[in-house]
Amino acid sequence: MNTKPTMKEVAAAAGVSVMTVSRAFRSDASISDATREHIRKTADDLGYVFDSVASNLRSQRSGFVAVTIPSINNANFADTVAALTSRLDAAGLQVLLGRTNYDMAEEERLIGQLLRRQPEALVVTGGHHTERARRMMQKAGVPVVETWDLPKAPLGHVVGFSNTDVMRFMVAHLTARGYRRIAFIGGDSAYDTRGADRRRGFVAAMEERGLDPSRLITVGRPPVSMREGAAAMAILLDTLPDTEAVVAVADPAAFGALTECARRGVRVPDDIAIAGFGNFEISGVAVPALTSIDPFPARIGEQAGQLIADLLRGDATKNGPTLIEVEPQLVARASTGAG
Repeated sequence: MNTKPTMKEVAAAAGVSVMTVSRAFRSDASISDATREHIRKTADDLGYVFDSVASNLRSQRSGFVAVTIPSINNANFADTVAALTSRLDAAGLQVLLGRTNYDMAEEERLIGQLLRRQPEALVVTGGHHTERARRMMQKAGVPVVETWDLPKAPLGHVVGFSNTDVMRFMVAHLTARGYRRIAFIGGDSAYDTRGADRRRGFVAAMEERGLDPSRLITVGRPPVSMREGAAAMAILLDTLPDTEAVVAVADPAAFGALTECARRGVRVPDDIAIAGFGNFEISGVAVPALTSIDPFPARIGEQAGQLIADLLRGDATKNGPTLIEVEPQLVARASTGAG
């Protein structure tokens, strides 16, 4: 019977110590790339598979970072996780992902499960959590990074932006182009806390300009889909036909609103302007192309991953929690008469 090759056998074949083999598979920076490549090729030739579980038990490290996101089919969150994973992989860390489905109670349950597995760090989406989830994270004993938000009472480290302020950018853009009767399309704010912040930002920006902020259409639980965006636009056109511009909580809803206008022969932007949030790929290929706000999701993931790598190496500042603000950018396109 063939026996599984051991780390000792790999070390002997590669002409290095067992410790060096272990370091090669843990992406330890203390060995050169050439040595790592030589050891891994030797291991491949022998058919050796590194036992990361046993290694982590010996080193008292789990080797993974726990991450929670609201949705796995949202392109923005997918970009964040991809960039985060790449940056952590370079540091020899893996990602364990949990989906909250925009539900704070589910986030609380996931955080409890993930922390029982002793992650090296925890990354969560948003700055709103249940009290129990906050207590668990505060007592976790590992770095906690809140992303996609600028919470008023951060748990620790933050990589994100103000979802309230981004709507001020959008309202400023629309009013500068002469629009005054502006509506907001969003989902149930009891679930989508970042969407609720954008809605609050919209209302505040309208009030600051002395404009009516009451044109608010709520459709379903988040994430608001294209179909729901179309339904919201139908309600708006039927009940408030004098509306001049619409801001959607996210680009899929904005695209749905655009299709409803096309079905009814409502011209965009001549009859009504439409804008979204997220700068999804669909916003750039829609006809007309949709004005949006780019929150730079990959940059959020990269910065969060680098911060965690620095913290676990002991390289990050010891002067308290780190705040990294990633500033979104307005992308003006034809749907608001720009571009």
